[in-house]
Amino acid sequence: MRLTLATEPAYPDRPNEDFIGATPDAVVLLDGAGTPADLESGCSHGVAWYSHTLGSTLLAGMTQSPDSLTTILASGIKATASMHDFCCDLSHPGSPSATVIMLRRSADTLGWLVLADSVLVLDLLAADPMVICDEREALTGNRYRGPMNAAAGGSPEHLQALSRYMEAMRAHRNIDGGFWVASVDPLAAEQALTGAVPAERVRATAILSDGASRLVDRFGLATWRQALDLLDDSGPEELIRRVREAEHSDPNGSRWPRGKTFDDATAAYCRI
Repeated sequence: MRLTLATEPAYPDRPNEDFIGATPDAVVLLDGAGTPADLESGCSHGVAWYSHTLGSTLLAGMTQSPDSLTTILASGIKATASMHDFCCDLSHPGSPSATVIMLRRSADTLGWLVLADSVLVLDLLAADPMVICDEREALTGNRYRGPMNAAAGGSPEHLQALSRYMEAMRAHRNIDGGFWVASVDPLAAEQALTGAVPAERVRATAILSDGASRLVDRFGLATWRQALDLLDDSGPEELIRRVREAEHSDPNGSRWPRGKTFDDATAAYCRI
């Protein structure tokens, strides 16, 4: 596999809560779920620590163990929890969490796992792109987004609505009928979307945090086919540059209502 990648925080003075890591046969992406400053999490380490710690643990597991991606994720969640359960309140409903994408080539097979709303796109030979995204969080959130979408992005009203939205979503996190993310419960791994395809059927893959995929799935400024072509021709940096261009053109969210005016953005493009 040949891999190019880029990642950029939403703001230069804030930590990047995304994680991206790779070996010759494996790629891992995590998108940490940012928490508004006025909401407690029960953890002294923060979201960036969580996503980077779990991400590096998963990458090591994928390269050192033949176990399934589901098993590796469950073990990684358990191991990461053990690194701070003695000093943090892991029973807190706001305990740090993250989306997960795992991609691994084993012999002639490409296996994948997707948990929560980061996006994996498979550029299949002789077929339309295959887009894999766990939509349960978005479906759950639709019932609470109204006040947040109605307020001007960055305004006090918007920040208050964002906090209320995040607090409401906590009640649906990692429960049946809600949505699932990596946090403290290893059983969340069993809720991930998984699959495998013959590597010979895949031209390339795109691995995107939702801060990068918004060019397509929120802003509608490209199709998945166009995004793949952009990544192939100009690389992940150009995709993120276009995301930032769109975000700056709509700072108040009047054209594209959204919780975060700017978001951490990570994109990886892997040619098989």
